[in-house]
Amino acid sequence: MEMKYPHFIDLNDYPVEWWNRLIKLGAEIYAHPQRYVQACAGKIMATLFYEPSTRTQMSFQSAMIRLGGSIIGFDNPMSSSVSKGENLKDTTKVVSSYSDILIIRHPIAGAAKAAAISADCPVVNAGDGGHLHPTQTLTDLMTLRMEKGRLDNLTIGLCGDLLYGRTVHSLCKALACYPNNRFVLISTPELQIPDYIIKMLEEKGCSYRIESSLEAAISELDVLYMTRIQRERFPSEAEYLAQKDIYRLTPEKMSLAKPDLAVLHPLPRVDEIAIEVDDDARALYFKQAQYGMYIRMALILTMLEMKEYPQLLRGKEDSGLCCVNSKCVATHEHYLPHLFLEESGHMVCEFCEERALEQK
Repeated sequence: MEMKYPHFIDLNDYPVEWWNRLIKLGAEIYAHPQRYVQACAGKIMATLFYEPSTRTQMSFQSAMIRLGGSIIGFDNPMSSSVSKGENLKDTTKVVSSYSDILIIRHPIAGAAKAAAISADCPVVNAGDGGHLHPTQTLTDLMTLRMEKGRLDNLTIGLCGDLLYGRTVHSLCKALACYPNNRFVLISTPELQIPDYIIKMLEEKGCSYRIESSLEAAISELDVLYMTRIQRERFPSEAEYLAQKDIYRLTPEKMSLAKPDLAVLHPLPRVDEIAIEVDDDARALYFKQAQYGMYIRMALILTMLEMKEYPQLLRGKEDSGLCCVNSKCVATHEHYLPHLFLEESGHMVCEFCEERALEQK
């Protein structure tokens, strides 16, 4: 199936050099925003947000407005024809015909890639379930470049919900591509990072360790990436309540950390970072959110100008395999082809990257 447009579904679809150019452009826009005020004049961006968002949605909207463009879309699917049972393909097909670029957030893994199959403009993944959040990763990378001055030779602690945390998965995949980065994966056994991320770290030759104590790890970290325990991802309220208060960053714990530690958080926070930590110069999460608007300005400009881009679909159909992930778009949108890729000797679903099982 030939794709007529560039899409931004997974940061790792593009080479590291492309990321670096995007980060450089974001820094240029940050330094000289007045040079870009009419860069998207006459362009329309559609935002389809199937689940709640503050920073991602508003930063995209602010980015397009600051570039001189216009916006359409919805932030509640129940206010659209989705409430009448319209499938993802039909919504995407129609809205993309009204716009020059389409931004989608969806609670189901692989939904952005599924939307891109039928879209008539570039599609950007603004978060697909617990799978990926590549524009947040660009935000994180720009923040580290601006605040730490490098993206390599870092010891990165990721703390909290590493199982469902799509920001964690995307950031691990990205930082593993820079030399000499080391990962400390801090979580309870129930919220440990998925196996496919561990396999990726091992294939990249990255040093990592699994840790249960934030206090035991914080002194060695250059970067601490805190995440909230996400109520909406848990199968039951009881499972959420059993995990929600285990990790909390406080001034006392910050006293154990390096003087130049960078504390990041994709936000929103609940109670995993004490309010008192906000006054610490090492707390960068509000500045991180601001950088997010500038890197998204850079991304919009880049996607609208791209002439060469990677292939969207690489998998092959296999009637003997099935994706057993109940939160995969292929199990919800039944018109989609069931595509599988070989990775590390195993077949995985094209859309959600979970390992496939043979049908019986």
